[in-house]
Amino acid sequence: MIRKLPSGRWQVDIQPGGRGQKRVRKSFDSKAEAQRFERWAMSQHDAGSSIPQLKKDKRRFLEVLRTWYLAHGKYLRDGERRYRHLKRIAESFGNPMASKLTANDYLVYRALRIEGGISPKTCNNDLGYLNAVFNELCRTGALSYSNPFAKIRPIKIQEREMGYLDDDQIRIIFAELREKTTNPHALLVARLSLETGARWSEAEGITLSHLKPNLVTYDQTKSGKKRSVPISENLYKTVKKHLEKHGSFGTSTISAFRRAVDRSGIQLPQGQCAHILRHTFASHFVMKGGEILTLQKVLGHSSIVMTMRYAHLAPDHLDQVLQCKPKIQ
Repeated sequence: MIRKLPSGRWQVDIQPGGRGQKRVRKSFDSKAEAQRFERWAMSQHDAGSSIPQLKKDKRRFLEVLRTWYLAHGKYLRDGERRYRHLKRIAESFGNPMASKLTANDYLVYRALRIEGGISPKTCNNDLGYLNAVFNELCRTGALSYSNPFAKIRPIKIQEREMGYLDDDQIRIIFAELREKTTNPHALLVARLSLETGARWSEAEGITLSHLKPNLVTYDQTKSGKKRSVPISENLYKTVKKHLEKHGSFGTSTISAFRRAVDRSGIQLPQGQCAHILRHTFASHFVMKGGEILTLQKVLGHSSIVMTMRYAHLAPDHLDQVLQCKPKIQ
């Protein structure tokens, strides 16, 4: 049974197993928390397990994070990196008892991060990671209390302009890559990114097994899903010959590309150097009349919303404004 107490809190009062069994009483700030605990307590009884949360959950923040990592995080593509970052957050909080965490704890942490020069987007990522941990542990019954950060809103961020290179800028940067870059791989990784819209890490990660005549397959993708993109015969033969000789592109090509951009004198939007060739592919694709749904598949976006950021570049975009607006009779 769940009932509201005069204090405004909600009490769970149950006897898992029926009359004569041990009685369980616990109160919560909200009805949803009480219902969650009731379901969890009954499932523990049905599984023949004890109910340790009847005693106060004294696990520290780091211990709760480890529970999440072992049960779920280690199976994520970026699980180890995310776990390391979450541990740094917990240490910044002072590793308190996790059941005593509050929304205000995070808000203070976020304010200090912003004051220290950390971007709002990075802070929103932190919040997303924390919510993912507590939501997953609540979902699986590893916690009897609710996510303390669930009601915090991310910082609203104005959408950044998507930069791209024009034809002259492309020629200048690629001339720098051909003539002055000592890294033997950077030019071809840049070509793959520009000609297929691949993320830099996707292009850098291919091997011979990812190539077929006039086709490249990316499998180290953000979504975890493979995708294949047509390439020119010239690019196919050039990449194939290069990989036959070197085996891979290595892992430091982005630094060589950044230096080439710096030498070119071309100013890019802040934080977009690594993605500028991907944005350039998408922008030119749309400006030349490419279909937005095709672009979504080529870029590997899970949602069309992401791809629609380029829709305003379509050649008929402004014409449609004139054609489709209401007419005065």
